Amino acid sequence: MVFSEVLGMDSCTIEGDSQVMVKILPKFLVQPGSDVDDERNNKETSTSFPQKKKQKKNTDTIPFILTVTSKSPNTSYSSSSSSSASFDELPRETWWENVDLYKCDGFWYGLPHLVAAMEAQSSFKARDDDVLLASSMKTGTTWLKALIPCIMDPYARLLNDDDDGYQDPLIQSHPNELIPSLEIQIFAENSTYDVSGMPSPRLFRTHLPYTKLPESIKSPGNSKIVYITRNPKDTFVSLWHFFNSIRTVEQGPLPLIQMFDKFCNGVHAFGPFHNHVLEYWNESVKRPENILFLKYEELKRDPRGEVKKLALFLGRPFGKEEEVDKVLWRCSFDRLKSLEVNRHGVDTWAGFPKTAYFRLGVVGDWKNSLTEEMKERLDQITSKKMEGSELDL
Repeated sequence: MVFSEVLGMDSCTIEGDSQVMVKILPKFLVQPGSDVDDERNNKETSTSFPQKKKQKKNTDTIPFILTVTSKSPNTSYSSSSSSSASFDELPRETWWENVDLYKCDGFWYGLPHLVAAMEAQSSFKARDDDVLLASSMKTGTTWLKALIPCIMDPYARLLNDDDDGYQDPLIQSHPNELIPSLEIQIFAENSTYDVSGMPSPRLFRTHLPYTKLPESIKSPGNSKIVYITRNPKDTFVSLWHFFNSIRTVEQGPLPLIQMFDKFCNGVHAFGPFHNHVLEYWNESVKRPENILFLKYEELKRDPRGEVKKLALFLGRPFGKEEEVDKVLWRCSFDRLKSLEVNRHGVDTWAGFPKTAYFRLGVVGDWKNSLTEEMKERLDQITSKKMEGSELDL
């Protein structure tokens, strides 16, 4: 049968026989059984998720059978369905080493994220006051993961850390834990998140392109989307450093030139980058009341003005300048990087060290890694892609 008929997809139709087995990556994009995966399994990790987690199956030896059954409290599939699908017919590319990406509807995904996106499209029901933080990878998202919860929390903008009874969530939790991801956490295999039981306003995040979002999020009047992007040269360099953080000394860094070629060709997780940006940009022009489009460079240049704009968009305007000061201080890069909760351990859902989310936090670091020839190549691609959009990256 056609998988799209079950999952509510429009154009990524995949034919498949029953009980076709495919290997799912148990951590973000790391192949099970690899040196990186073995090293992670030996590390001691901790989490402060309020949700109680069930014991996960050992996916190193058990292949994932893609059947349309309920894998988390957030899916609405009938457990009696035995429909399954093979991804063999989708275009596939090796992104780096043993990490394969699959192309669906013009974008590249790790297999677990593609499966999760399909489930989200079929099952997620948005509320009017939901807030979704969207971005391509490594565009300043971590900063927003701290800013948005602080803006939504009336105490974070008024009280000091030493005030009786107040506990700053940023001291207790990594920003990733404050805003769960649709494709990495909520609709992941063996997820224990129950979004229907979350109090409003619910905060979510995603790296999915706009066209892959659940329809209920895109419906007029439903939800608010905050999108952040960044200069593509800085985005690539940050992405390269980010994935190097999970490599051993013996492995060494990923080959820069090969990774750069992949990025320029659009072959990277949730890529192509420029298409991702343009989808959200075009929708923000059509529906500015529902989609706020931010640039990391502008947030760095004028943090006060951009945070005020963000708060107004979220329906939480600041009453006093002191409130703005408090939020900017709580979410400053130096403070977040120094907090104990962000200095140790591993993000148990994505598998990256928590420190990897706080490397430099600057604009223009690409100059330390890219040659003039590489700069010119990516600038030309960006200029051509953005032509006619009135968007300047």
